[in-house]
Amino acid sequence: MSTRKLEQVIESQPSADGDGVRIHRIAGQHLNSRLDPFLMLDEIRSDDSADYIGGFPPHPHRGFETITYMIQGRLRHTDHMGNEGVIESGDVQWMTAAHGVIHSEMPEQQEGLMHGFQAWLNLPGQEKMKAPAYRDIRAADIPQIKTEQGVIVRVIAGDLSVDGRKTSGVINGLTTEPVYLDISLPAQASVQLDLTASHRVLVFVFEGQTDQLRTRQMGAYGTGEELVLTANAQPTRLLVLAGKPLREPVVQYGPFVMNSQAEIQQAIADYQSGRLTQLP
Repeated sequence: MSTRKLEQVIESQPSADGDGVRIHRIAGQHLNSRLDPFLMLDEIRSDDSADYIGGFPPHPHRGFETITYMIQGRLRHTDHMGNEGVIESGDVQWMTAAHGVIHSEMPEQQEGLMHGFQAWLNLPGQEKMKAPAYRDIRAADIPQIKTEQGVIVRVIAGDLSVDGRKTSGVINGLTTEPVYLDISLPAQASVQLDLTASHRVLVFVFEGQTDQLRTRQMGAYGTGEELVLTANAQPTRLLVLAGKPLREPVVQYGPFVMNSQAEIQQAIADYQSGRLTQLP
């Protein structure tokens, strides 16, 4: 079997979004082809409420999916469709913005650690204008595998084999065939993941370090049948994102991601006129 090799190391950058929320971000036009089918990964991690209390007041999206994963803390979602819910430690919200969503994401806490991630997953051009959808996934419903070395793999989305053991995540059947994993590695432990050989694979370390990546670095790996991850001399935790590249033009303007400038202009006009959320 061919082993995937690390091709690029990407540093996350301090940034701010929403109402002054401090985050670390991996995104940008220069990374579109490397991240494809993903568009962005944000991490929020702070125990200072001033860094997150402003939250993300109502804002629009069109053309992609958002995946919000809470490590610790509480976040309330509301949207124009009448959906409302709170995700807590270990929970996931998977939202398909598609034709258009106006939603808010606000902290459901006044103090304490807020730690979580939001990934943007692109939609193929033919699906960008489909009806929006929303799903909360509770921590208890996410399959978990523990290996003989004590490695714990939480399988949020996708099908994969871990050290020869096959499992399926909660989310499946999407065109981009996404895989989303949260992996905890004891010090110096390794894990072998068998993923679709031609799919893009990204690894983001958020605690500890592997033999190739430090904390808050993302590694982009080449093609191959297996991915081997090894912790250094300390326990390590990381995300693995994988999917089928779309290889389509990406044109982004803030919260809108389409295939052409004309489609972006239409999204802006629809939002300004109140038609963003009106399905044909």
